[in-house]
Amino acid sequence: MAEAKDFSSKRGAPQAATPAPAKPARERGGWLSKIAPGVRRLVAKREAPDNLWVKCPDTGEMIYRPDLEAALWVTPAGRHMRIGPDLRFAYTFDGGSYEEIEAPQAPDDPLHFVDLKPYRERLLAARKASGERDAVSIAAGEIHRVPAVVMVQDFAFLGGSLSMGAGEAFVASAKAALDRDVPLVAITASGGARMQEGALALMQMARATLAIQDLKKARLPYVVVLTDPTYGGVTASYAMLGDVHLAEPGALIGFTGPRIIEQTLRETLPPGFQRAEYLVEKGMIDKVVRRKELPEVLGSILSTLMLGRSRRSAA
Repeated sequence: MAEAKDFSSKRGAPQAATPAPAKPARERGGWLSKIAPGVRRLVAKREAPDNLWVKCPDTGEMIYRPDLEAALWVTPAGRHMRIGPDLRFAYTFDGGSYEEIEAPQAPDDPLHFVDLKPYRERLLAARKASGERDAVSIAAGEIHRVPAVVMVQDFAFLGGSLSMGAGEAFVASAKAALDRDVPLVAITASGGARMQEGALALMQMARATLAIQDLKKARLPYVVVLTDPTYGGVTASYAMLGDVHLAEPGALIGFTGPRIIEQTLRETLPPGFQRAEYLVEKGMIDKVVRRKELPEVLGSILSTLMLGRSRRSAA
């Protein structure tokens, strides 16, 4: 800072051999110069944060962020925007109170995979951005007074892709439900298996399926909530093995994307193809539930299924 001041004074000073004498302090601004910096800070233009307004993907409308947060990140047009595990848990559990469950760690880069950049670098960037170790997070709490374990996939973490780490987390969530003797709720959001882990990622489909079978043997309910989007190996395994399948409005759900299907079949797909509402009509999903109603619906389903389990055990 001192160098900048010296540079300014030299640039504005006369080029005489003898420097001009300094002016008395009274002539260099006096009391006004002392309060000027504070006044400038007081009247300075306040810049709005870059994320204060959020654009609706459907209408282009700019939505005030606090209003969107109050609406559980559902736009006025009805778009259920993607949210991460922290908000999912807070919206799902009673009073936003829950206990996080840590999943076992898996090898970071078993195949030493490199495409445009090393897979290890992609992992580090995703962890830094999300604060999570992998795409799946686990927590336990109560949903409308029914104890449950909830597993959430974060699409923001490498597309919510199913990896060895995500597979370990799913198995851990099923084990936690078994240990606590409570239902398991899986909230899915994924583009499929993680390509950088190859067949090791695909093996997690079988591991998750076996974990679900353990829940069924114990007669513990397993409920799936499909959110936008849920595709690939996740749809082909644990996302479609629930006792009840719910979905958020407008969620895209399938195995392969509509564009690839159209290019392969060379046919135009029906309107709304692979949307949650379309899949309810075709019997693939039981019910479409709005986000604000989800805890109540889940609580009702879980309490009913657990009541049936108690009656079968008593018999």
